[in-house]
Amino acid sequence: MKNKIEKSLNRLEKWVEEHHYKGYDPADGLTSYLRPLTFGNLFLDRLLEQFIWRSPVNIRPLLGVKPKDSFIGRGYIAWGYLTRYKTTGNASFKEKATMCLDWLKANKAPGYNDYSWGKMFDFASRGGRQPKFEPITIWTSLIGFAFLEAYEITKDKKHLEVAESICNWILKIPRNQTSSGFCLNYTAKGEGNCIIHNQSMIGAAMLAKTYKHTGKKNYLEVSSEAMKYSCTRQQPDGSWFYGEAPTYHWIDNFHTGYNLDALKCYIESTGDKTYENNLKIGFDFYKNNFFEPSGRPKYYHNRAYPIDSQCISQSIETLANFAEYDSDALKLSERVAIWAIDNMQDKTGYFYYAQYPLFTLKVPLIHWAQATTYRAFALLLLKMKIG
Repeated sequence: MKNKIEKSLNRLEKWVEEHHYKGYDPADGLTSYLRPLTFGNLFLDRLLEQFIWRSPVNIRPLLGVKPKDSFIGRGYIAWGYLTRYKTTGNASFKEKATMCLDWLKANKAPGYNDYSWGKMFDFASRGGRQPKFEPITIWTSLIGFAFLEAYEITKDKKHLEVAESICNWILKIPRNQTSSGFCLNYTAKGEGNCIIHNQSMIGAAMLAKTYKHTGKKNYLEVSSEAMKYSCTRQQPDGSWFYGEAPTYHWIDNFHTGYNLDALKCYIESTGDKTYENNLKIGFDFYKNNFFEPSGRPKYYHNRAYPIDSQCISQSIETLANFAEYDSDALKLSERVAIWAIDNMQDKTGYFYYAQYPLFTLKVPLIHWAQATTYRAFALLLLKMKIG
């Protein structure tokens, strides 16, 4: 099993590097030459974006959508390289990680003094528009974890300085104050009326882990308030709704995985055991509701489709993260990985986007399948080595 996963990871790495870290993205449709035909109308922008996103075949080349770099993709790849370095001791992985991190530093979001990153393209949703390069809390925080990993491995303070800059950016984003904590906003814009858990918890985890290395109390204070918000709103069965508004009352795999990884990181980084039971019941719900006996991960807690590449990679990562916490987690992570290799990896090395009952979307996405899967497989191999 270990050899099969390692060979798969090597094939994926070869594909990513041969494509120069570029690929498509689920929501890249507004880079099409058809964009002027939407006349700036939000509904028409969403229609074009979703048409390209959900097409059962990859129509992007026909509509002028080209593979692009990805900030979050490059962050995950750097994180994966660093994890492989920890597993193998091969210095080339550390060198390639440094190259990716340097690229990220050189391409931070314009208009902000602190380090932060967003999408490579305009994005339209029912919530409104998000312009390209506008930084996103969750992506900026996840990239921050790669810089912290680099600091922990190399002890080079330049990486910690980037992490601190990211945290300073997080401290400035809007938040909605309640009597039981606050939620960190998805972006630096808006009025702080956020009600979505995953980006707030990941941002809080980034603050907590940086606090561990710096001792900066303001990082801890904001982190603990954000965790209070989400943990006091966890459902009695251990689940989290995606968000607090009724329109966001679904429970899905990879956002639950984000929440669990964030809470575990917070507890380990701060020593605050207030939410240990939240972590326990949350992981029990996750493990018992999102996986089929074959290892195939479900998208929702109560139905499987679409079998999404982000659910696959986040499942592998979250389960591997809990290997020391739960005796069954590592074996389940391995089963998910083997299922993904057997059912979702192309013969050229990349992983497919999603599987539906009647077809599979085989478009080669860079962030949503390749980068996240690369990091997940690298982490799994490290945990398998540790034992």
